[in-house]
Amino acid sequence: MNMTSRMKPLHSLAIICCLLFSVPFNAKDKKDDKAAAMVLLWPDQNSPTLRLSFGKFQQLAAYDGQLSLESNVLIENMSGKRIPQASFTVYMTDKGGVRIGDGVLSISDLDPGQSARVAFHLMSVGIPAGLKLVARNDESGVPTSVKTIPLKVISVPPGASLKVDGRDQGLTPATVRLSVGPHTLAFSKEGYASGSTPVDMKLDEASGGSITFELGGLSRDNVELRDGKVVQGDVLSVSMTSVVVRVDGKDQSYDRNQVQKIILVERETVQQPATVQAATPQPK
Repeated sequence: MNMTSRMKPLHSLAIICCLLFSVPFNAKDKKDDKAAAMVLLWPDQNSPTLRLSFGKFQQLAAYDGQLSLESNVLIENMSGKRIPQASFTVYMTDKGGVRIGDGVLSISDLDPGQSARVAFHLMSVGIPAGLKLVARNDESGVPTSVKTIPLKVISVPPGASLKVDGRDQGLTPATVRLSVGPHTLAFSKEGYASGSTPVDMKLDEASGGSITFELGGLSRDNVELRDGKVVQGDVLSVSMTSVVVRVDGKDQSYDRNQVQKIILVERETVQQPATVQAATPQPK
């Protein structure tokens, strides 16, 4: 089984960008402990990936002029893709927009449409009037954790069923979008042995990459039974009532009604040379 992988690396200096969001607290939230102190849509309101709803900040302790604050944050994945990891720095600001404290907010393994509630802790020198959310991004302005890179997947022969991390992606050739990190591509096609290969997408991977996977041919006939079992061997005969398969030198017979599908391996027929016999002399 051979695999040829062609990736086009992008040799460029990655830069770090910051997206800042600031929303003031609503006065009515002070009267309702259950009301959200602030709701942020990230990276923007037009096409948000995450919705972060900060609950009312509660003071846990005070020491040397600093306040220890806590807020329950509801994080919702509004995109159609899984977010394996994302990290933000949350800055607290006063009425003049000056920073008075900060903390780190991290999430992981958030499937599309899934929500998670986390406890957010930070230190501040006063009661915050607003927040600023800062996320690390790559040079295109897309967070590393949600960045996807298109990859063309080719199989030999074409028309194989493709799965990425266990999820169906149609038939090859196909172009799939993979997030940064490790993935598993699995291939299957009738008449060929199934196979899989790991793929590790790098942050600096350029668009336009491709990978080619060659499926190996089956070496034995496959008899798929209705209970899901697959018997590999040499099919000797198929009749109206039974199917006989030779497995490891032993013949096994199956009722025809047990069999759902038979895949026969193409075999080469070797022509035996003709034997010429001399004519027997006839008695005179």
